[in-house]
Amino acid sequence: MDIFSSALIPFLVLIILIYGYIKNIDIYNSFIEGAKEGLKTSLKIMPYLIAILVSIGIFKSSQAMDMIIYIFNPVMKLIGFPEEVFPLLLLRPISGSGALAAVKSIIEDYGPDSYQGRVASIMVGSSETIFYTMAIYFGSIGIKDHRHTLKAALISYIASIFATIFICNIFF
Repeated sequence: MDIFSSALIPFLVLIILIYGYIKNIDIYNSFIEGAKEGLKTSLKIMPYLIAILVSIGIFKSSQAMDMIIYIFNPVMKLIGFPEEVFPLLLLRPISGSGALAAVKSIIEDYGPDSYQGRVASIMVGSSETIFYTMAIYFGSIGIKDHRHTLKAALISYIASIFATIFICNIFF
């Protein structure tokens, strides 16, 4: 299996080069044009990235998360959501790396086979970093009006939370 995975990328590059040669495509110039376009896109989305990263930093350094956890703790207990996983619930729509750090902390503290570890693992695997993804994709193509996307994404995120609790309660 290691040989297969090590050879996969060079094999795919070779296939692309052969296909380009057969179709008489100037591969080098196509690559350069693609790189230019990627750089333009990177520069276009930079303000959105900076905004989301600064917002995450402010959220983490303030005591807002602790206050939100304190306020919503009775509701979370009522639906059977573990208090220890609540920071992940708040971080996942905002930051993928923050969510992974939260999962790592939960697994280190409670173990991967604990209820908290399983809830965290299923939750991070069944949800998306909504605000980060919207900032990147919508920022790169200049969409300003995203209200319907945000509503649909938040509804699906809430559904994933309930599905996570439901699945964990059935199987674990």
